[in-house]
Amino acid sequence: MDERGAEALHARVLRVMAARLGVCVGALALALTLVGAGRLTTEVAEQGLYGTLGVAFLATALYAALLPFVQDLRRFAAVQLLMDLALVTALVVFSGGAESIFSFLYLPVVVFGALLFDRTGGYGAASGASIGFGSAILGSMSLPFIANATTPTEFAFTLWGAHSGAMLLVALFGSGLARELRIADERLEASAWDLAELRSLHERIVESLTSGVLTTDKDGCVTSFNPEAGRITGKSVEEVSGARLEAVLPGIEEVLSEASHPKRRRARFRLECSGGEERFLGVAISDLRNAEASASGCVVIFQDVTEVVRLEGELERNARLAGIGQLSASIAHEIRNPLAAISGSVEMLRATLSAAEEGADTGRLMGIVLREIGRLNQLITDFLQYARPAPPKMEPLVLGALAGEVAEAFETVLEAEVQFDVDVASGAMVEGDASQLKQLLWNLLGNAHHALNGQGRMGLQVNTEQVDDRSQPQEGITAGRNTSEEASHVVELVVSDSGMGIAHDVLERIFDPFFTTRSEGTGLGLAVVHRIVENHRGVVQVESREGSGTRIHVRLPMRAPVQ
Repeated sequence: MDERGAEALHARVLRVMAARLGVCVGALALALTLVGAGRLTTEVAEQGLYGTLGVAFLATALYAALLPFVQDLRRFAAVQLLMDLALVTALVVFSGGAESIFSFLYLPVVVFGALLFDRTGGYGAASGASIGFGSAILGSMSLPFIANATTPTEFAFTLWGAHSGAMLLVALFGSGLARELRIADERLEASAWDLAELRSLHERIVESLTSGVLTTDKDGCVTSFNPEAGRITGKSVEEVSGARLEAVLPGIEEVLSEASHPKRRRARFRLECSGGEERFLGVAISDLRNAEASASGCVVIFQDVTEVVRLEGELERNARLAGIGQLSASIAHEIRNPLAAISGSVEMLRATLSAAEEGADTGRLMGIVLREIGRLNQLITDFLQYARPAPPKMEPLVLGALAGEVAEAFETVLEAEVQFDVDVASGAMVEGDASQLKQLLWNLLGNAHHALNGQGRMGLQVNTEQVDDRSQPQEGITAGRNTSEEASHVVELVVSDSGMGIAHDVLERIFDPFFTTRSEGTGLGLAVVHRIVENHRGVVQVESREGSGTRIHVRLPMRAPVQ
């Protein structure tokens, strides 16, 4: 017998034991009534009746005590049926044989047999009951000192035949009902099993999704919250359970209220996490319907699209510059030729001036012209470097050593009040152009130094980290998630300062060419940094708050693990 069949038989045995206890109680009440009415003619019959009922109660208690330890349930149930037939037969013998009022108790025993063993048990119990009733009739006739039977022999055996037929009919109907009950139990158990499997599958699917999923009730309070939703928001299930949707995703109600379609709404909004981190979420919300197809709440599905927003910004920036980049580079190149002619002509005119004229306004103005020509030429040189960068000469580099060289050179230009913390001990290697990476570092350090206004603290770090595709989907060295084993490890450059930070509206434009907040700046330093990082298949990210300083992270693919 398989495990499920054993469990079903165990349940049926329990039900039969409970029914047997009820029958015993009813039989005791009937026995008390018979004794009180004086229907028992001998003392032996009265004692036998009470003794039989006592054995019945004792046997029921013994069955209950032994049930947890029984290994063979079918044999245990069969022993109970045989004991039931024997006890009912004894009751019939002590209460008058064919005239006994207890003869109807054979019928529950037949039903018990059908419940426990289906058709075989029903007909077997009916046959046993027929034999037992016949034996009780014969016993009451041959033992007059037990019960003084007065029923004629012919009529007694007519009763036996009627009872036997009734018991066979009960066996027939009981077996059918037992079979239907068993089928219904099996179907119910199968449905419960399927429901449990479906619920488990649903839970596994929801927990495995790489999108955040939460549900709310009609009042907008959160009722479920999957693990990815917790990772994105930085909140646990215990924190959000029963909380308002607006408290879990601040700003979502205002955004979704502007959606045009009331049944299926989509939006994108900016979420500030508890740790101060800013993320962009793509959200879809729809009605949660119950079995009656009426709305009982809503389902909110959201994804971290921070990387998508960043890439969109880059694409927009590139699209904005692509049209004018080539033209601007050509114009800048053409401007250089007349600048060189102007500079040469002014130099020649300046050479013809006398000493007196050299010190007069004419010489001073010519100096201004030459100085501004040099400044304009440097601006054009920087712009051409951005617009037409030389292809990087890729070679294996120990980034920590390269950064150390730049840091050592940069320390010579620092004021005494500026503290420069350097931690570049990492031996990680990258594929890169040494000159371009040095320029990248110099530009970043120059920006950090300028942000300090002569006093404060700045730092340079080189370390390695492993990018987890699931926990940090917005970070990667390529657009989209990393797929190669090599791409899962990156070398990170971090340049930080304790300056006044960058305003949020300015932060989005710092990599745009010619955008600067410095009066003497060209606005090309960070644009060149961004271009170099792109050429090296890396990612640059900025963390900054007004009054709290700035940290710029540059992540580059690692060539090989740290030795």
